Amino acid sequence: MLITFIGTGCGVPSKVRGSPSILLSLDNENILLDTGPGALRALLEAGFTYNDIDHIFYTHFHIDHIADLAPFLFASKYPLAPRKRDINIVGPRGIKEFWDSLSSLYGEQLIPSLYSVNVRTPEEFMPNGWRVITAKLPHTEESIGYRIEKEGKVFVYSGDTGYSKELVELGKDADALILECSFPREVEGHLHPKLAGRVARECNAKLLLLTHIYPVMLEEEIVARVGEEFGGRFIVARDGMRIEI
Repeated sequence: MLITFIGTGCGVPSKVRGSPSILLSLDNENILLDTGPGALRALLEAGFTYNDIDHIFYTHFHIDHIADLAPFLFASKYPLAPRKRDINIVGPRGIKEFWDSLSSLYGEQLIPSLYSVNVRTPEEFMPNGWRVITAKLPHTEESIGYRIEKEGKVFVYSGDTGYSKELVELGKDADALILECSFPREVEGHLHPKLAGRVARECNAKLLLLTHIYPVMLEEEIVARVGEEFGGRFIVARDGMRIEI
């Protein structure tokens, strides 16, 4: 498994962090998790294009996590480098209604002629040679986190979330536990550094990776506060960072 951090920030503009998006590469398949504003360009800067993505997984429908879906599909119609293979768009309850609304709004700008867009919930998605598990997490009514397992390796991505037993269970023994770490203090529906450290400790995570960093956060403070709860290895992720597990 190769993890590429496309965007490690939030919806508030930052000169060093783009909006949330993470690429997980599994042998010959690429999974893009969330596509915040600017993710399409950041993906190119990381060495990938819209033609390299097999699946897009969404955690919830906040703008900073899903805004680049329309630009992604619009770019896929570029006649000099058109997308030709099907793409799966996977998301929580409401993803099909979201897609219907987006299609109605943009019409032919999004509708492909050379490939199909398959919109599914995780329960309807059938991966080939790997496993995906989700858990409902406390952020919005539909928010979910993802656990992806392949050949004994475990990748977990929380999306936006507060603390919950479901989150701890989802992240149990993860080789890479990617948690949001939004604010320096408690904010409902989000994790702060010390709480993220607690989750990693309770999960027995092998590696904690922190993302969804708001500009108000200081990296030194994140490191100090996480370390109060978690004695294992952890990294404050940055845009373009690659981690292999």
